[in-house]
Amino acid sequence: MIYRRLFTAALVASTAITATAASAHHPGVGGVGGAGGIFTIGAGTLDQGQFAVSAYVEYLRLKQLSDQTLLANIGNDVHGLQTVESRVLALSYGVTNDLTVSLRLPWVRRTGILEGVQEDPADPATVRDRGDTSGFGDVTVLGQYRFLNDSVRGTQAAVLFGFKAPTGRTNLVDPFGETFEAEFQPGSGSWDGLFGAAFSQRLTPALSFHANLLAIVTGTGTQDTNLGNRLLYNAALSYRLFGETATEPHSHGPPDAYAHAGHDHRLATKAQPVAAPHKHVALDAILEINGEWHDKQRIAGVADPNSGGNTIYVSPGLRVTVENWSGYVLVGLPVTNNYNGVQATPSWRVLGGVSAVFGP
Repeated sequence: MIYRRLFTAALVASTAITATAASAHHPGVGGVGGAGGIFTIGAGTLDQGQFAVSAYVEYLRLKQLSDQTLLANIGNDVHGLQTVESRVLALSYGVTNDLTVSLRLPWVRRTGILEGVQEDPADPATVRDRGDTSGFGDVTVLGQYRFLNDSVRGTQAAVLFGFKAPTGRTNLVDPFGETFEAEFQPGSGSWDGLFGAAFSQRLTPALSFHANLLAIVTGTGTQDTNLGNRLLYNAALSYRLFGETATEPHSHGPPDAYAHAGHDHRLATKAQPVAAPHKHVALDAILEINGEWHDKQRIAGVADPNSGGNTIYVSPGLRVTVENWSGYVLVGLPVTNNYNGVQATPSWRVLGGVSAVFGP
């Protein structure tokens, strides 16, 4: 059925993920634009020989720390941060019907980096605006192997595995000539391992459930910093508002071949009227729960007490599909911001983008 194949392919177009910084200072993660969720990675894979591409932007707004808080924490490695923006190009290829490999290429920007300083004890303490950072981030490669595909019950399960390579910039400096801390650099300078699992279940012809767990084991990178292991846990409900469902397959046999090209060279008869040209269009409503847990970062082996924690988002979204293209938007609202020490915490985030699928 065309929609199921298209949505599954669009989903794995961007299931490759990244881990570029600690705590709340990182772009989001997950699959984007497929049959499952938008952040949530479903268990579906591309068909063998299919190629998918996705381009999307995520914008994360944080609660900026007050001047009073920054001045009270001079010397404690406490920084303010206003926004994190990630622009991503993701590519995927179906090696077999059950194995898909994805590549994620991110560009990351952070704004509003503030710090309390007191260079001379005789002078009053001040809040220094260190400006922004931006640059190419770390490339991620993710494999997705589907080991269960029960088409009768609508059940799929897959394992996730991969790595993040230290391709991003790690040497950016602020206007005062100081190198930004590792958590604000576009790249981490470390090799990280990715391990997880994904699950998808069709509940009704129009409703499906998807979930995934993904652990990120981080190495030590730039500035002798380990940004902390991460655990990502997501769940999504996808409901077909408009378009074909699992019980409404669309025929792609010879009678429809010319009609799909936008014209029909067959002669119309009363017994066999010519099918009107049309496009495949569908609209899905998405509701996700997205959780991100982070361990404390360690600098030269010493844990930073003002790092690490847990956020849980409730994220409604929409996805529209026309032929082999899909567009999507998801808004995340945090219901839990449980962070260690003093940190800028998420206020809201939004993700929007497009995906396309090519091949057999």
